[in-house]
Amino acid sequence: MKKLIAAAVATSVSAMAFADLSITGSLKTNYTHKDYETTNQNDSDNFSTEGDLKIKGKSGDSTVVMNFGNIDASSGNGNSPVAEDVYVTTKIGDVNIKMGDYDNGNNPYRASTRAQRANLSTTLGGFTVSYTNGNGTANGGSDYQDDEVAVSTTLGGVKAKYVKKDSADAFVVSTSVGGINVSYTSDTPDAANKDRTVAELSTEMSGVGIKLGQIKAETGATISGDSWMGDYETSGGKEFTPLAGQDVTAVELSTSLAGNAVKFRNINVDGYASAGKDWSMNKVIVTRPLASGATLEVTYKDINDDASTTTDVEVLDIELAVKF
Repeated sequence: MKKLIAAAVATSVSAMAFADLSITGSLKTNYTHKDYETTNQNDSDNFSTEGDLKIKGKSGDSTVVMNFGNIDASSGNGNSPVAEDVYVTTKIGDVNIKMGDYDNGNNPYRASTRAQRANLSTTLGGFTVSYTNGNGTANGGSDYQDDEVAVSTTLGGVKAKYVKKDSADAFVVSTSVGGINVSYTSDTPDAANKDRTVAELSTEMSGVGIKLGQIKAETGATISGDSWMGDYETSGGKEFTPLAGQDVTAVELSTSLAGNAVKFRNINVDGYASAGKDWSMNKVIVTRPLASGATLEVTYKDINDDASTTTDVEVLDIELAVKF
């Protein structure tokens, strides 16, 4: 009996010790075939594997997050994991605190950046007010990490957010009108001709999801974001590198077919002042959850680049992914 009681106590203590610790992650492996239009460019076949690991621990109102990525064995040798996010969230009274090294998230018009930051936020009379201070600069001041004040609220079904930075302002507004979701974002640096804006509409008709989007950049601004409208970031997986002043327009249709999630996207980047610099892509994504717990995703891209005779290409990517 004593042994049973001791075992029960030990089990309960162990469970309590790990009750506020969670470990999640994912792994994906891809086969990619590229078929170039020109005979001067060799077609290619490539296999790659990449994983990530997320650790979260809680103690009362405090949470520690450590996210590791770049667990990549595509070279055959394997690469060391990279700490992508390492931060703590807590609170003092009504003030929420987030401090550490973390990413500021994807955005259609600018690349995400990772930096040491401290964020304080609270709610005052229906308004959420936050202050952020961090290390470094990005994109010539538009994404400056120091001294950022943000105020957001919802009034009459309209969500609005204003962000004041050292050398730029940003404004985001979104709402739903008659079943149509509308959002508009503006980024206006103090420097001349650096403004960027994003407009998006989405709705559903007869079981088909519809998205329309446009990203506009003034003559001195460059689009470098990553969203459903295209991957223009300066690292991994980039689909195209726009020039200053080039704009993006995109359409997405999505539906469900025989248990598959199907998406079609048409994306166009205009040539702006340079003739023959237009770029376009038709993209089809078919995703299916498997009974085994894995997810199969097949992506087909047809890319046409007027600026080059060697980059017109058809891409077939087959991905098998598992989340845990």
